[in-house]
Amino acid sequence: MGILRHLQHWVMGRGPHLQTAEFVPETHPIRQWADTFPWDAMVHTVEHSLTRRFPKKRPTGGRPPVSPRVLLALELLKHELGESDEDVCQRLRTDVAVMYACGLSEVTADRSQAHFVLPETLAQFRRRLDQDLMDDLVAIQAAAALEEGLVSPAHLLVDTFPSEQGSQRVTDATTLYKGPVSEPS
Repeated sequence: MGILRHLQHWVMGRGPHLQTAEFVPETHPIRQWADTFPWDAMVHTVEHSLTRRFPKKRPTGGRPPVSPRVLLALELLKHELGESDEDVCQRLRTDVAVMYACGLSEVTADRSQAHFVLPETLAQFRRRLDQDLMDDLVAIQAAAALEEGLVSPAHLLVDTFPSEQGSQRVTDATTLYKGPVSEPS
């Protein structure tokens, strides 16, 4: 009951906002994952690509649009965690670490928003990601990783071949050093 008493103002939607950066520990795996991305550059690239390819203006009325930062983070998290659209959208509503990863710096509970991001919205966003945009995002991530010293330029390899999570896909790289070298007779 103690924790509920401390969070009651947030749960009721009144009082101070919950600061996600203060709530999610720096050692949390999702926070560490989220902090490795150059979000500003990636979001700018997505916004530029989408406005260039889909110049249609937003209709008046209806729900406000979901931030490209939130959609991009959800799409990447979905693949990182191996979850469905429905599961990752649900986690956005309930998991403060996922809120942090999506760039939401402060939140309050608002019961009127039954679904912050609908799975259909995430699927529609995914359909708009073309190969050129994905190549740009990979280049931005690779440049940021090199700049931070997380990878060496001599060992940077980007595998864009889709495979099921947990599969034992055989590649030339994995079989190159497996077998013993036999002398020709």
